[in-house]
Amino acid sequence: MTSLVGTGVLLRFHLRRDRVMIPVWVAVNALMVLSMPNTLKGLYGTEAERADLLRQVATNSSLRALIGPVFDDSLGALTAWRVGAYAGVLAAVTGLLVVVRHTRDEEESGRQELIASGVVGRRASLTAALLAAAVASGALGLLVTAGLAGHGPAGALAFGLGLAAVGMLFATTAAIVAQLTESARLARGLTAGALGAAFVLRAAGDSGSADGSSVLSWLSPLGWLSQLRPFAGERWWVLGLFAAAIAAQAALAYVLAGRRDLGMSFVPTRPGPASGRLGTAGALAWRLQRGGVLGWSIGFFLAGVVYGGLTDSVADLVGDNDKAREIFERMGGRSGITDAFLASMTGMLGLVAALYVVASVLRLHGEETSMRAEPVLANAVGRLRWASGHLVIAFGGSALIMLLAGLGLALGYGKEAGPILGACLMQVAAVWVIGGLAVLLYGLAPRLAPLAWGVAGAVLLIGWVGPALDAPQVVLDLSPFGHLPKLPGGDMEWGPVLVLLGLAGVLVTGGLAGLRRRDLTT
Repeated sequence: MTSLVGTGVLLRFHLRRDRVMIPVWVAVNALMVLSMPNTLKGLYGTEAERADLLRQVATNSSLRALIGPVFDDSLGALTAWRVGAYAGVLAAVTGLLVVVRHTRDEEESGRQELIASGVVGRRASLTAALLAAAVASGALGLLVTAGLAGHGPAGALAFGLGLAAVGMLFATTAAIVAQLTESARLARGLTAGALGAAFVLRAAGDSGSADGSSVLSWLSPLGWLSQLRPFAGERWWVLGLFAAAIAAQAALAYVLAGRRDLGMSFVPTRPGPASGRLGTAGALAWRLQRGGVLGWSIGFFLAGVVYGGLTDSVADLVGDNDKAREIFERMGGRSGITDAFLASMTGMLGLVAALYVVASVLRLHGEETSMRAEPVLANAVGRLRWASGHLVIAFGGSALIMLLAGLGLALGYGKEAGPILGACLMQVAAVWVIGGLAVLLYGLAPRLAPLAWGVAGAVLLIGWVGPALDAPQVVLDLSPFGHLPKLPGGDMEWGPVLVLLGLAGVLVTGGLAGLRRRDLTT
């Protein structure tokens, strides 16, 4: 047990460092889940409406691929169906971020070596990281269970445990990947890739089977969450699959951690050239971030294709449901249900793109705190030139992924591409405001830079949940996305767009001015 000495102290330290990140991610996820029953009650208040929804889902493979199969017409079962896959994804992202931050990130920055010089066991850091992820997953599970208990205690418990299990499953996946790679960035990317593969497997399986019996669905942990069937005759034995997978992955992570030296990995990073293509700060920034840009680009294009393929069936799905039509109109304008759906989908993709721009901007913070920025700045490279390389990728990359999302939407919809591309690119103005705020926080007060994640999470929550809850317009206007014209179908208004672009420019300028004047983090 000497290998676990110091675990308690490290756990308290990790939770203190994550006192903002974990509550924000858990709160956004829990609020998304707990707001859904009232929304669904307004949308499908009668048994006939809910039965009709089940028939439509059973016959619409695209909708099953996007959301999953539905097994019962109760509000609890519909809630688990409507948000289960996406709540599971958010829980998985929380788990992988926490584990990579407190394992590979610490080793890459050199802080783990300082910690290891004290009375700390060999596996204490890994154990503390997994326990921190367990705290986040457990908190989400408790909130969901308590919030949905009124719709059936057994179903609420099953759903809460399922979400917590998904979070821990990908936390242990991240623990394994962190032993295999030397880079925290690569560890996050590979684990996120595994999560994306799990989502694709579930989507492919669910699209081909109305009852979720496809083999592909069973190959995905996100499919297990659906197969748990909360509020629809719970299959408690599915939790055993989660437990076995979590235990096996955790055991493998512990074995790997005990067989490598601190700072090393089983798959060492291939050294790159010191000149040529990496002869400039901008080229180095591209080399560091190109994997993320590629992954986000592929994801947005595929999401656009899926959403575009659903467009023709939206009118049938909504039918005469005035409440559903009203929600789409609050999100996408009053230009007809098809245009309103496209506008709402472009808005949702824009909200997710805000997460990309924050992650890309905060790469500057990671380079600085890990002291990799100092060797670059020790040469004939100024701070603004160094920062501009990453910012071009952050802001240009966000425009690129929205453009690809628009191409995907147009391809899936099969109609004229111009209005859809314009609607997607219009979201970039609001995305850049979020990115500009991240630059400002990083430039003026780097210790507060992670708060940009909280801002992005709050904007995401307002955009996703606000229209469904019929939130007051003053609340919706807190998000920069609330000021954009509702395209396609609505009237183009350049005034708000230009104001947002100007605000983004001011925020970036202020952040760069602060970066130029302050000391680097030591």
